[in-house]
Amino acid sequence: MNIKIINGGLLTTVQDEGRYGLQASGMQVSGAMDMPAAALANLLVGNDELADTAAVLETTYLGPELEFQADGLAAVTGGIPDVRLDGQCVQPYRTLAVKKGQHLKIGAQSCGMRAYIAVAGGFAVPKVLGSRATNLKLGIGGWQGRKLTAGDILPVGELPGYAAGVLAGKKRLRQAEAPGCAPEVREIRAVLGPQEDYFTKEEITAFCRETYTVSHESDRMGYRLQGRPVQKAKQQDLITDGIVFGSIQIPPNGQPIIMLADHQTTGGYPKLATVAGVDLPELAQAMPGTKLRFKMITVQEAQELLRRRHRKQLAELAGVKAGGEMPLYSSKARRYNLKISGEIFEVVVDPVD
Repeated sequence: MNIKIINGGLLTTVQDEGRYGLQASGMQVSGAMDMPAAALANLLVGNDELADTAAVLETTYLGPELEFQADGLAAVTGGIPDVRLDGQCVQPYRTLAVKKGQHLKIGAQSCGMRAYIAVAGGFAVPKVLGSRATNLKLGIGGWQGRKLTAGDILPVGELPGYAAGVLAGKKRLRQAEAPGCAPEVREIRAVLGPQEDYFTKEEITAFCRETYTVSHESDRMGYRLQGRPVQKAKQQDLITDGIVFGSIQIPPNGQPIIMLADHQTTGGYPKLATVAGVDLPELAQAMPGTKLRFKMITVQEAQELLRRRHRKQLAELAGVKAGGEMPLYSSKARRYNLKISGEIFEVVVDPVD
């Protein structure tokens, strides 16, 4: 099966979990900016049954129009996008049965910045260095290392069992709960370091009291923020140092930069803090103009918050899967292996009755 791109949207790329283990050689990780949303899209079409992580399409604000060249399943998650099938409004966060020749169009977001489109079987573009993720800076991975444009034809992998069952009328469609819109000012939790000694305690306190705005000079590599400049106490040069998704750099002009999925592997600006992993998905959905305020927490607090989110997400994903394949009230317990942020978790859905 293939899918034809009728319109590529503003910025649509093929992404998966990313290209890990190569940063020592200067290769960025890339991958989906909002991994929980991408994982949910894959679950809704049954791609959790596949041996490796299925690739999805990541859209930026205004998505693409796709033509299905065979019957299949699709799901759209991330933010609250306008989704239309042959011009008719359909709901995101649920499995969509799409017939051969139908057009799936992802319009503008009413909330959020990025949507994720999964199709049953995943987008089977060639792997480059172990991943299908698009690296726009280097022009590798994904579909010819670039954003999608009209006329592109993407291959799709073999249908997983769930999708084949749905198309045969033997399995039910899945549905998940859509998120609400974020508050006007998003609180982003972060952990101090690794160069916090470049800043006084008073300056760090002032940073946390300030409300910063995501500027229009932002992309998948990083968000440039606008607000009160952060002053350094140390003025000496910093030897280039490792960078991770969420590093908050302070350049000479004092306007913070948050490094994102396509971040470089090292940099010479001091890093005041690192965004806690639990808030990276929310950060990924911030549009230019979004207001951010930072709250410093400890490493232990960040780890516990991430564990809580994983447990909540596991319960939600297990509920989606159980609700789509069997009655919610069943005497038979079910076991699932779910992959979230590179970790495998076994989930047991206990009988209710």
